[in-house]
Amino acid sequence: MNTAAYLSRLGLPGLINAPTSADNLRALHIAHIEKVSYEALEIWLDRTTTVDPLESAERIIRGRGGYCYHLNGAFSELLKALGYDVTRHVGGVQNRGSEPGITANHLVLTVRGLPSEDNPGGEWLVDLGLGDGLHAPLPLVAGTYRQGPFEYGLRPSEVAPGGWRFEHDPSGSFEGMDFDPAPTDMSAFVDMHRHLTTSPTSGFVRTASVLRRDAYGVDLLRGLVLSRLGGSAHSLTLDNARDYFTALADVFVLPLTDVSDQEKEKLWRKLNDAHEAWLAGDPS
Repeated sequence: MNTAAYLSRLGLPGLINAPTSADNLRALHIAHIEKVSYEALEIWLDRTTTVDPLESAERIIRGRGGYCYHLNGAFSELLKALGYDVTRHVGGVQNRGSEPGITANHLVLTVRGLPSEDNPGGEWLVDLGLGDGLHAPLPLVAGTYRQGPFEYGLRPSEVAPGGWRFEHDPSGSFEGMDFDPAPTDMSAFVDMHRHLTTSPTSGFVRTASVLRRDAYGVDLLRGLVLSRLGGSAHSLTLDNARDYFTALADVFVLPLTDVSDQEKEKLWRKLNDAHEAWLAGDPS
């Protein structure tokens, strides 16, 4: 992995030889969240991805994003290269109306050995892959935390002994997330990644979603509907290809320089067809 190029992508080239610290971890997390969007457009471009974190890192360096396996996987490699004590965990995001569980539909990171004034124990929850979730790392200490418009909770998990439970804000897109305390490797996510990228029941397959978190809220593009959550919430429909791809570049830092004009035209047709089906009430 080209660590210098990754840091340049985040706008933090000066951290290449910086000491590990809670402040630097926070800076890396915030820069990644704000500059690398949560997205699964590769599915809609008929491109195959893997959970290999080095592959994910190279794609991010080239200007793209990803979802939890890609974002947290790549970030864990960056942190390791910079000397951080980072651990991967199997997690389970609980969607609203479902039951909690360690389903492997989420990769979680923790970082140890970085004490700070507000976290003397020095262990942190690090998660770039929750979409409208964390903006900055959370102390891995039970309590309530506010980041921008959202209030989060951390407590011991009831479904993963020794693990943790992240409670999302009531206005968030999911109920919460539990994760197992044991370290894991990326092979734990291969089967679920295949399901999430190919199954007709997968939310990524059903809807092309892109999210970008900042300190004040979340920009969300679901299909052709662009919304802002937090602060002055609003939404509008992008009814032409020019506006759609301009929004990707300007709002989500996704200029899609790796996508040809022909691929963009095909993607737009698929998105527009899906939007028309949604307007017509087609559940598929």
